[in-house]
Amino acid sequence: MMSATAGALVAVTLSSTPLMQRKLTAEEASVFAKGDRISTSATLQMPELTRPVNILVLGVKVLTTDVDSPPPELSNLGYHALVNSFDGLTDTMLLLRFNPETKKLIVLSIPRDTRTQIPGYGTTKINAANVYGGPALAARATSELLGGVGIDRYVTINVQGVQALIDALGGVNVYVPKDMKYQDDSQHLYINLKAGRQHLNGNQALQLLRFRYDEHGDIGRIQRQQLVMRALMEQSLNPATLTRLPKILQVIQSYIDTNLTVEELVALVGFASRTSRADVQMLVVPGDFSEPGQYDASYWLPNPARIETVMAQYFDFGSAALPTSSPSSLRIAIQDSTKHMGASQSMISALRKAGYNNAIVDLPHSEPLRVTRIVAQQGDEKGAEAIRRAIGLGEVRIESTGELGSDITIQLGQDWIQKQSGKVTNL
Repeated sequence: MMSATAGALVAVTLSSTPLMQRKLTAEEASVFAKGDRISTSATLQMPELTRPVNILVLGVKVLTTDVDSPPPELSNLGYHALVNSFDGLTDTMLLLRFNPETKKLIVLSIPRDTRTQIPGYGTTKINAANVYGGPALAARATSELLGGVGIDRYVTINVQGVQALIDALGGVNVYVPKDMKYQDDSQHLYINLKAGRQHLNGNQALQLLRFRYDEHGDIGRIQRQQLVMRALMEQSLNPATLTRLPKILQVIQSYIDTNLTVEELVALVGFASRTSRADVQMLVVPGDFSEPGQYDASYWLPNPARIETVMAQYFDFGSAALPTSSPSSLRIAIQDSTKHMGASQSMISALRKAGYNNAIVDLPHSEPLRVTRIVAQQGDEKGAEAIRRAIGLGEVRIESTGELGSDITIQLGQDWIQKQSGKVTNL
């Protein structure tokens, strides 16, 4: 019944015309012609993905000072106002892989400061590719950075569209990791968020995403993006969302430029709505920060060997050998969320008994957790699963929200305290 109802609803809005705001030349369009159709649909049935698909997502923030001719209503405001344009630097870059064969959704974050070769423009930050040549050049630069992986489609969304999307979804429940306060009168950017779990509307969520003033710079922003993305997926990606999709599209359509058709978009949303939390895996392009004075600007320096491994393991691309980490080689960081004295040290003792000798106590995790999280910071899913079995509890997460220099970050929850209390009682 639900499938038939949703199918009828989608049929009203279904179209083979891409939701494009910009025109691509034949040469630019050929960048995305890596394969055949990505979806199919039958009468009164939801469209379905027919093969694995790689989607490049570009998030842009454009100010009146970034464009030659700002809209008249924005030109005399006296500050740098946001413009609904797709032609600016990309604040956010993601490569998404929707894989109906493995039932997994992979999210690879590409730091905006990644130092790479942009075809025709030399070596610079990858976020400039969209300014120089739009989504096609951004896709070419991304593909070359990642060893030549194919990119099937693109989605460009203006930062104002992110706000509209979150409002259309009814807001988002997320844990703000710390107090955030920042004021920039030149942009009328005012950030004022308190730490703790709360329900954020679109404007507040944008404040969380745009805040950059912490010790991790752009990587800190990516960690917060992953927190918000996971929260939105867990909260909003369900079959009920499909019935609201026409309304959501209507709200945000003017803020989106994409060569996806509506049918393809519905197929992607439908796939995501059926993907379990454990099968949504989030990574960052492997690399390191540049040293002060090493270059004329600060960069994220990609690590080609580790990129090869990530592409082979998560994008089924290339022939790099998959990692086989031994317990003694894994760098493990312990972040305690329980505030229970001795919790971190008891975890280190348990790890050492299991052969994990390279573990340190990191800063506490701000969000109180009921279940311990074992975060595969560098994407080592097998290593994280082995640790879960060794300690006998926890939830494995493939994401980059742990300690940056670790292979695995263990964020201790109340289940660890309960297990330790049980051991003491049994003695």
